[in-house]
Amino acid sequence: MTNHDNLRKILIAVEDNAYSDHAVTYGLALARKLQAEVALVHVNEIPAATPYIADPMLNETSFMMPEMISIQEDASNALFDRIKTQAGNDINLYTYTKLGNPKTEILATAEEFDADMIILGTHGRTGFDHFISGSVAESVARKSKCPVLIIPNKEQEENTED
Repeated sequence: MTNHDNLRKILIAVEDNAYSDHAVTYGLALARKLQAEVALVHVNEIPAATPYIADPMLNETSFMMPEMISIQEDASNALFDRIKTQAGNDINLYTYTKLGNPKTEILATAEEFDADMIILGTHGRTGFDHFISGSVAESVARKSKCPVLIIPNKEQEENTED
């Protein structure tokens, strides 16, 4: 059970998009105030089950699956480097690159890091899109053993005021 007076380890789930950037900014500010350590987790979904990935209709060069995984890892590292620059030297920062289902891997990383809190952004999907894709944030919040802070999409907030 997490003691809310002792939030020392914050896990922030990151992607390379504006929703995630907003959650990272919020998470880093909170970590500074609490003098907490931060772990970043970026989950790359497993590429398609075929050994080659390409669209022949677009005359694309095919990638071998190991190449695709390597490209994903490079993108994760570039994302982490950008966030490390944003965080500066005043926060203890750890990084995890995982391969698999984002919901499962975020929860597993929270256990591995012994996180006191998970922070993630939300795409703000609704309706059929939400039904098809599910909500990573909702699933993580339901199954997590520690508190989950979901940072809403700014655009979604602005659109609901209409």
